[in-house]
Order: sequence, then C-alpha cells, then structure tokens
Amino acid sequence: MGYGAVAMHELSLMENVLEIVRSNALQSNITKVYKLKLVVGKLSMALPDSLQFAFQVLGQDEMFKQAVLEIEEKEVIGYCKECQKQFTIKNDYCFVCPTCGKSMIDLIEGRELYLEYYEGD
Repeated sequence: MGYGAVAMHELSLMENVLEIVRSNALQSNITKVYKLKLVVGKLSMALPDSLQFAFQVLGQDEMFKQAVLEIEEKEVIGYCKECQKQFTIKNDYCFVCPTCGKSMIDLIEGRELYLEYYEGD
C-alpha cells in the first residue's frame, strides 16, 4: 500500500496534534518545537510510519521544521477475568486467554493514541 491510501487518517490525526501543540506553545510563548512524543497503541488504527510521513508533510512551518517526532508503540495487553492472568495479544488479535482458553478478556493496553509531551523554547 502506498502512502496516498494509508496516510489519510494519519494526516488528519497529525494535523490535529500539530494544531494542539501550536496553540499550547503559543500560549506559553514557545516559538520553536524540537521534539514531540506520541504514544500509539497497536489497536488505535494509527500506523507509526504513516504518522511519521504525515509529520514530515505537515511539520514544515517555522515552529516545527527542526522538530523530531518520537513514537512509542504500545502492545495489546489483555487480562483474563477467568484465570486472572495478564498477557500480550500478538497473533491476529485473538482475544482468547493463552492460559485457560477463555474469552472473558479486558483490554488493558493497546488502544492509546495521545501526545505525551513536546519540548521547545
């Protein structure tokens, strides 16, 4: 898949992230941003490579042109209500406990999508 098809969702997300950072930075008298850190869960449907691409495309103005985007990707973590075990869901998002085989699962991590912080002056 090329970036044209994949990145539309991520372009919109990154546009919102940059607008939030820009607004907050200007209120704090910050004119240059050097680093942004996003936390992205694997179930968030946001692809890190596409977010990086969107950042490169949208972050060309003076405030962001020296900035680096760091992305921390969170695994999908489940918790079995039956046997009370926590586990990482890796293969095809099979929501069945690998210990007891039950499907009474709570998702603990993996749906995150947020800006953890930004740095600038």
